[in-house]
Amino acid sequence: MTEKTIIKIPELSLVTLIGTSGSGKSTFAAQHFLPTETISSDFCRGLITDDENALDASKDAFELVHFIAHKRLERGKLTVIDATNVQPYARKSLIQIARSQHVIPVAIVLNIPMRICGERNKNRADRNFGFRVIKNQHLQLKQHLHQLKKEGFQRIYILNSPEDVANVDIVREKLFSNKKELTGPFDIIGDVHGCFSELKALLENLGYQITKHRNRDKNYGYSVQAPANRMAVFVGDLVDRGPASNEVLRLVMSMTATGTGLCVAGNHDNKLARKLNGSDVKIAHGLQQTLTQLSGEPPEFVEAARRFVDGLISHYVFDGGKLVVAHAGLREEMHGRASKAVRSFCMYGETSGEIDEFGMPVRHNWALDYKGRAMVVYGHTPVPQAEWLNNTIDIDTGCVFGGKLTALRYPERELVEVPAKKMWSKPSRPLNINQFTTAPVSAQQIHDDVLHLADVTGKRLINTRLRSNILIPEENSIAALEAMSRFAVNPKWLIYLPPTMSPAETSQLPDFLEHPKEAFEYFKKNGITEVICEKKHMGSRAIVIVGKNETAIARAFGIQQEGIGTIYTRTGRAFFNQKAVEQAFLERLQEALNHSRFWEKFDSDWVILDCELMPWSAKAQALLKDQYAAVGAAARGALPEVVEALKLAANRGIVTPETVDLYSEKKQMATDFTKAYQQYCWEVDSLADYQLAPFHILATEGKTWTDENHLWHLKQIAEICQTDSPFLLATDYKIVDLLDDNSEVAAIDWWLDLTAKGGEGMVVKPLNFIEQQEQNILQPAIKSRGREYLRIIYGAEYTLPENMQLLKKRGLGKKRSLAIREFALGVEALERFVRREPLRRVHECVFGILALESEGVDPRL
Repeated sequence: MTEKTIIKIPELSLVTLIGTSGSGKSTFAAQHFLPTETISSDFCRGLITDDENALDASKDAFELVHFIAHKRLERGKLTVIDATNVQPYARKSLIQIARSQHVIPVAIVLNIPMRICGERNKNRADRNFGFRVIKNQHLQLKQHLHQLKKEGFQRIYILNSPEDVANVDIVREKLFSNKKELTGPFDIIGDVHGCFSELKALLENLGYQITKHRNRDKNYGYSVQAPANRMAVFVGDLVDRGPASNEVLRLVMSMTATGTGLCVAGNHDNKLARKLNGSDVKIAHGLQQTLTQLSGEPPEFVEAARRFVDGLISHYVFDGGKLVVAHAGLREEMHGRASKAVRSFCMYGETSGEIDEFGMPVRHNWALDYKGRAMVVYGHTPVPQAEWLNNTIDIDTGCVFGGKLTALRYPERELVEVPAKKMWSKPSRPLNINQFTTAPVSAQQIHDDVLHLADVTGKRLINTRLRSNILIPEENSIAALEAMSRFAVNPKWLIYLPPTMSPAETSQLPDFLEHPKEAFEYFKKNGITEVICEKKHMGSRAIVIVGKNETAIARAFGIQQEGIGTIYTRTGRAFFNQKAVEQAFLERLQEALNHSRFWEKFDSDWVILDCELMPWSAKAQALLKDQYAAVGAAARGALPEVVEALKLAANRGIVTPETVDLYSEKKQMATDFTKAYQQYCWEVDSLADYQLAPFHILATEGKTWTDENHLWHLKQIAEICQTDSPFLLATDYKIVDLLDDNSEVAAIDWWLDLTAKGGEGMVVKPLNFIEQQEQNILQPAIKSRGREYLRIIYGAEYTLPENMQLLKKRGLGKKRSLAIREFALGVEALERFVRREPLRRVHECVFGILALESEGVDPRL
């Protein structure tokens, strides 16, 4: 059996099939590639003309071929071009596409004898162009076949007969940079530059056990055991300037050889490789120290070191594409790609071609414009302190220049550092190692001072941890932008908005529109056996951010000179019109947090709380005056007169006693309506007249608290409230076992008692903050409002039988969907903020919540 011809194709590449008409390119493509991977010029010609042989449409057809190729390669999809491609100009445009997308161009030539191609075309009624066309194409192919490498094709395969074509196996090769299957955990280590003692100390601090062998030939002289399946990843520049580049090479080579480490190419490593390979390079920037240190090593090790640095990869993509490590960083469109431009960017970054006053290249800060989803960890440019910027971080903290050697732990996002033992080399450009280590505002926060309209407008699909593909229609985004830009607090405060809350299904009981039983049934149906019922406070929803001091707020939020925090409403508006009142309120809350030792307990100097702020009248004065009070006053003024007149008419037999009874009932309903809202209103003359009822600890430094159940939240908050009651109000609650009928009855009795005394009702929640059934989130909370409270919502006469009958037909589908989507967005916004993602990423979710609020849902629900 003839041995198979193996054609190796990079998993992401542009494959150009080359051959005359009749050479079998389309058949070959169908055998070895997916239909979606192959772009046929004939198919594109037919797509735009309904005739694959319409040669007058060839220009338009190839424009379409090139457009589709661009789009596929942008998305990281292997692309195959099925056309004759026998002319150099036709191939030139494809080479340009490959270069623009930083993929490897591959040529597969079907160099089939002209006679065979001619015979095949004779048998194709729709494609018999005549032998002259075949001959011309064949001559063009032969004339330029030897130029394919010069044209830019990096892999060329020539098949000279039908037997060669039939005897091919296509092997798709993973790109060297593709380590997506490795998910970590990783310890990513910045530029070492020959600082062996610091590297050893850092690795040991990270938990790596290093054994030095007497036999220096054994695994390059070292054995390294990694902690808990971790792996070290070096960002390159292992050598030059420092005291022991040879020893650094030995240690890192031992780790890469045994799988406890990986390393990408730095520009200094690359320069050393070129020197060891015999190239004429300028001996500068510490190369001489490295060469001197290697001169004392055995030739066998120097050769091994040459192979090692020469074989270093430009960058690695880890964890399904979530993490990229490159020496000088990498723009998103270059991730996982292979080209000279990619390798150059990885090693040198992006330079302007200019030289600064220190004789160093002027580099563009590519990270300022980075918006990629992958975290990019890099070095190359020494910085005094590693800082996050747009989901990127430079961890070259100038160890060789007297700074420190830094590692980033992934996925923990923790920095581990060791100081340099001394300044081993004087930097060409001054490096202030003490710069801004205590500065309150980070580079990311400074960058976030300018927000971009495009980040929050237009139709958007937002993916969250809890729910994917949440659609935000364009018209909703416009409404959200209007509200946010005109009325909201400083955008840097807006890292969370609370979701709307759905009521329970309509009660089956004749006298109730809402009742806890339906809320219990919802959770039971979804497999929840334990819920918590929390007393509902009739106040205004308030998000409270408070810090231990103004410096804490500046560090966490990048906001200066706005006090120790803020209080804002569900729509992002300032709760208090007067800043002095807001800050006095926060200072009182801060005192309670101080006394309860909250900061020490939570290892944080700021907190975000979800609360109700009372009285309701403090924020709803206009609503009360213009709507509720006016309606109540009019009804109470008119109905007594109406009832008296009807009584006189009944005595004269003009109306029935039932009519008198009806309006007497309406008179009582008007009184009940006024009583219902008045108990939530009182005069506010000082701070002592307010009450704050926190019920969620949303986030503190480095942590969201959605993994703790609601009982935990209420107990933690109760400890704070004890220090300043009744200004701080702990929320009453009941735990309900849904498998125990008596437990349910007790909770319903509690609700009846609360609402009989004028309370709004209660909120029923699964005990866990987040409950998911497979891919679906359950309602995070269901409100059950009291019979009398609902008069405020539905009107004084809603309990009349005919009105109740209509209201019981209300639909909850939209409201429930809205509640779940907004909940997922709110949790995501908090998590992104705590991860220190750019503000635009947090605002994507916050704007999404505000945008969804403009959906057409009955506001009374």
